[in-house]
Amino acid sequence: MNILILSGSPRKNGNTDLLVEAFCKGASEKHHVEVVSVHDYTVHPCMGCNACFTNESNTCVQKDDMYVIYSKLANADMLVIASPVYFYGLSAQLKAVIDRCHNPIRDTFHIRKAALLLVGAASLPELFDSILKQYQLCINYFHIEDMGHVLVRGAKEKGGVRGTKVLEEAEALGQTV
Repeated sequence: MNILILSGSPRKNGNTDLLVEAFCKGASEKHHVEVVSVHDYTVHPCMGCNACFTNESNTCVQKDDMYVIYSKLANADMLVIASPVYFYGLSAQLKAVIDRCHNPIRDTFHIRKAALLLVGAASLPELFDSILKQYQLCINYFHIEDMGHVLVRGAKEKGGVRGTKVLEEAEALGQTV
């Protein structure tokens, strides 16, 4: 299986990256895994112009790095969304990529499985509720199987997940897909 991880953290070697590394360690034993740190790409927000719905090739009018990400999505069997949680949502960089999938090109993707890796500094029980709801709506709409998620609360400091069970959970999730 080809697994694509979209990592939304702008902070290199932070908690999100550590979770991604642990997941990769587990999943790469049986699968091809590619990590795309969306912060390394220039992706402009969707303008909602719907030009992609009206032209024959479904191309977006914006000429940026999203075309590189589209090609990676087209080759993926599974998508993993990894993000820090800012104000109860995904990072802006990752949200821009997701919003740009409001394009008919998404119907050519063969993604049939998905998972979530989320890290937040707050410890509130409802910290991930809005993201989980959006995730559930998307996987229902596209008939994608949820393979699971690792949700980390209270990780305030960079590297705060080191030495915790959450890295083992992320690796175990990778092994089960």
